[in-house]
Amino acid sequence: MRLKPLAAGVIALLCGQAAQAQAPAAAAAAPGQGAAAAPTAVVVTGSRIPRATLEGPSAVTVITGDEITKQGYKNVFDALSNQSQNSGFVQGADFGNTHTPSANAISLRGLGPNHTLILLNGHRIADFPIAYEGTVNFTNLANIPSSVVERIEILSGGASAIYGSDAIAGVVNVILKKQAEGIDVNLKAGSTTRGGGAEQRLQITGGGSVDRLNGLFSLELSEREPLWSMDRDFMSAKDGLPTIVLSRKSLKTGNYYDLGDSCDVLGDLYQHSTVKYATKKGSYCASAKTRPTYWTTQTKNSSQNFFGSLNYELPGGTVLFGDLLLASNKSENNTRGPAWTSASTAGNYFLNKNTGVYETWTKYIAPEEIGGVERYNRQWQDVASAVSFGARGKLPGSSWAYEAGYNASAYQSKNHSPRALANIDAFFLGPKLGLDASGVNIYAPDPARLSRRLTPAEFDSITANSDSRDRSWVNNVSLNANGELFQLPAGAVKLAVLAEAGRQGFRQTPDARINQGVFNTVVQSDEVAGTRGRHAVGAEASVPLLEQLNANLAGRYDRYKFADRSEGKLAYNGGLEWRPAKSLLVRGNYATSFRAPDMNYIFQARGNGYYASSTDYLRCAKAGQSIDNCDYANVSPGFDYVQYGSKELKSEKGKSFGAGLVWSPSADFDVSLDYWNIKIDDLVTNLSADRLLRDEADCYSGANAKGSPTCVDVANRVIRYAADAPYKPGEVKQVLVNPINAAYQAVSGIDIAFKYALRTAGYGRFVWSGNFSKSFSKKSRQFPGDPINDDLADLTNSDWPNKLNTSLNWNIGDWSSTLFLSRYGRVPNAAQTALLNTTTRVNASTVYRITPRTSLSLIVNNVFDKIKTDTSGGWPNYPVGSFSPAGRQVWLELNHHFGS
Repeated sequence: MRLKPLAAGVIALLCGQAAQAQAPAAAAAAPGQGAAAAPTAVVVTGSRIPRATLEGPSAVTVITGDEITKQGYKNVFDALSNQSQNSGFVQGADFGNTHTPSANAISLRGLGPNHTLILLNGHRIADFPIAYEGTVNFTNLANIPSSVVERIEILSGGASAIYGSDAIAGVVNVILKKQAEGIDVNLKAGSTTRGGGAEQRLQITGGGSVDRLNGLFSLELSEREPLWSMDRDFMSAKDGLPTIVLSRKSLKTGNYYDLGDSCDVLGDLYQHSTVKYATKKGSYCASAKTRPTYWTTQTKNSSQNFFGSLNYELPGGTVLFGDLLLASNKSENNTRGPAWTSASTAGNYFLNKNTGVYETWTKYIAPEEIGGVERYNRQWQDVASAVSFGARGKLPGSSWAYEAGYNASAYQSKNHSPRALANIDAFFLGPKLGLDASGVNIYAPDPARLSRRLTPAEFDSITANSDSRDRSWVNNVSLNANGELFQLPAGAVKLAVLAEAGRQGFRQTPDARINQGVFNTVVQSDEVAGTRGRHAVGAEASVPLLEQLNANLAGRYDRYKFADRSEGKLAYNGGLEWRPAKSLLVRGNYATSFRAPDMNYIFQARGNGYYASSTDYLRCAKAGQSIDNCDYANVSPGFDYVQYGSKELKSEKGKSFGAGLVWSPSADFDVSLDYWNIKIDDLVTNLSADRLLRDEADCYSGANAKGSPTCVDVANRVIRYAADAPYKPGEVKQVLVNPINAAYQAVSGIDIAFKYALRTAGYGRFVWSGNFSKSFSKKSRQFPGDPINDDLADLTNSDWPNKLNTSLNWNIGDWSSTLFLSRYGRVPNAAQTALLNTTTRVNASTVYRITPRTSLSLIVNNVFDKIKTDTSGGWPNYPVGSFSPAGRQVWLELNHHFGS
């Protein structure tokens, strides 16, 4: 196996030592069941007070490092995105036409990636420097090496009273290993059985102790090849109307000029698929493979991750610690080819002096003309640096434990995207001859120039990469302590206290040449930057009211300072644990939470972009066409949008409560049932452009009252060309989506989890486990005064209403095999006219221990090679973002241990 060199740069993520990683992983001990020796106390996500059992007043799901491999997960993000609690639709690295193709995020309970707090060893890490969908800040999960993951804990519900901002939908805490002996080398390689998307990985992990010093390190190198639309038969050609490759059209009549034999001459382009396509208004050159040729459904990626940890124990028990996580990530994707339209910065049409007619010329430049399809790839290179250090131990003269630490993290992403240069019109049309009386550009072009194929050198003369650099950073100093406060008849009252201070910032620096007229664009791109400071104090208490009843109380006050103003937020929570029997736990919790406004929302001066695809519902309605057969549906690329920030935004306010049961009649069986309910008020939202366009059509039809707040607002947000405009009459020009504190969202549902172990004398040990999440309700409102929307019944909502994961593990002798099944609930089709059927995927893995030091694994994902297809919205004929088009994936993994 050959691994490529490190991609340019090193990215560092915060990896601080936290109380969460002080103790070894705790087994999910049955409530009330104790062994002869007292169980080791461990801090569980959602609390800062060590406890003897994993189960508490709030449900916490645990994924171990071994389960990540056995259940077929490729990395930390893959494991988290497949959890049943992660019901929200997100645009990840493989979504395609997205703002963040080098990053991956999750959305617990479908509340968005900005409402889930991501921690690494109990500490925050820097936001990804590019906003998700160009709007909200989030944490990238793409750069955490799975080889050093001890466990991942997922807490459902609000936890701002413990962690501060962002913990509304829940908290994900990735806890890394702190000890290792010897060196483990792991090699993994595989691909899809249908072809494309090959992956390979090398992991080297080791550690040891010398006197009072303990250290651990891990190096992970991985490569992933792209998966192109052309690699899958069902999306290798676009259905219906083919894409224009070459055309010349009269603006006034809309008729196409005949291009003679040009289509025959260029017939070899796009893999010999270019043909003359006849319409009622004339003919043009077209191909059904234009868009599939320039589209990656799996991003190409090269990543290198390094983790190091040192702990030194001083006499007296104080431990000095320092952790470091370094990574480098280079990503490439392709979501639209090099297309040219005449005078695109001045209305897309010009006056042809030779004909006296206003004309529009277009050309979609083929890979055969530029030196290969990868020549037009976009690239991202991520770099950063981080450090974390501190001390923990016992406060002198007491039994109280403390931890004092400092951590800093920075993230940088460099983007290189190909763009047309300002000389591209002159290249195809010749020199500009001036302007007519209406200010329209005048050219006297040679039609033969349009039809002649380009050479790679010519293409290089009219295109260049624009280079942007985006950075984010965060630093924090903290001090926390915990211990027994006093005794009650039922036991000791325990207390944890916390003080924190930190600062974070970001800067987005576009290519200066964009505003200098170098590229073929008139849209300005401004540098955006901002910082904010934060101070916080908090306390948490565990109070044994009765021998079987325990109360947990927590409160925290955070004050943020940004944009020449400050804002303070108090969050609190309470929980009860009642154990009427040793095998039964009844629990309940209530919490308030908040999210400080996204820095991207606050400081952005003007943001410009376009959507992956858009549907003009108003024009469909006026044309009397249904969405599934509308000429204006799912047009890609979609409409342009303009976004402005607002320094007056307030924090979002959340409330959550839950109740549940945990029953563990034996060490081999446990089952839990938990109800959850989360509400968010003053939700900061950029408004859904698709929702705005639907509302516009409803206001036209009368489904929405024309004087309603929604209709008044949408009229000011959807900007259209005039109905009598010479170019694009009546079409959407742009959508204005500035953020506001207006929205409301509420979700509720249940989680069910179970585990059963069966030990046999001659057939080994079987472990069956499962998790199921179901949403009972999901409601939202865009403005006060608008009716409440039932999102679960809304066919524009792509969140999963329910998810089931279940696995069966069998261990016998030197063999360990796992069968893992995921079942996804019904989601809307692409046309948003009906629900797709439920989807089930099966993964399998088997591990054979060749020697005590060496093991070989076979991992098969999507065993039955099922690909979810959806032709309702046309190409690419599968539910983008909801399911993968990869099909069956097979990997071989070899692990060898050196040393003790």
